[in-house]
Amino acid sequence: MQHDNLVEIEDVAFDYGARPVLKGINLTAKRGQVIAIMGSSGCGKTTLLRLIGGQIKPRQGTVRVAGESLGELNQAGLYRLRRKMGMLFQFGALFTDMTVFDNVAFQLREHSDLPEDAIRDMVLMKLHAVGLRGAAHLMPAELSGGMARRVALARAIALDPQLVMYDEPFAGLDPISLGITGNLIRRLTDTLGLTSILVTHDVHESLKIVDYVYFVSEGVIVAEGTADDIRASDLPYVHQFVHGEAEGPVTFHYPAAPYVEDLRLGRQSA
Repeated sequence: MQHDNLVEIEDVAFDYGARPVLKGINLTAKRGQVIAIMGSSGCGKTTLLRLIGGQIKPRQGTVRVAGESLGELNQAGLYRLRRKMGMLFQFGALFTDMTVFDNVAFQLREHSDLPEDAIRDMVLMKLHAVGLRGAAHLMPAELSGGMARRVALARAIALDPQLVMYDEPFAGLDPISLGITGNLIRRLTDTLGLTSILVTHDVHESLKIVDYVYFVSEGVIVAEGTADDIRASDLPYVHQFVHGEAEGPVTFHYPAAPYVEDLRLGRQSA
């Protein structure tokens, strides 16, 4: 039986040493949806991706992907489940000594027994889907930032995964490449029936393509909803984040004694 929720995170907590990062997170990602996870740097967004990929295990709670609890899988089971996942790393993370073609073919050669002619057809199909079939012979150093991100996306969908995770897919892109990447994520999600989970700071581009948004702050989900819900939110943190305001719950100054006291103490010690 196929579950409607491809990813289910229930009451998950995680610490890096003595530093708590996640404190009872509940999150679901339905099949065929684009889900965004937003929040300030260091709030635990990328940690959530690592938990979903099984790279780390929660201190408490359960992470399920395609109905399977990652905490109950052995190494072979985890590798099997990961074949249902694709990952687009921040800035692409292409293999610099391989051509575009070989970057996309890498997973197919590693994780399938397909003959080389079938691999060729599948690679060209994925590159065509991201508009870069004509760049198959190029090296990563010959690509623009936007092109490299699109090649990385072709590689992420090479094995026809059920889930694709994106770590800051819009970082460092010019406005045209940013729009192209956003549209590709939405179109591939719909065409291939994927579930896409984005960790991103780019509020405006993300809200154009997502079905649902989770806002994380200080290790908990402080808001969630559709793009319209988030735009209309009057929660101070969400409003500050969406509108990029300097004043709000996230302060510019690191906690310190009043400035006048530092000046007075400085004069006394001089």
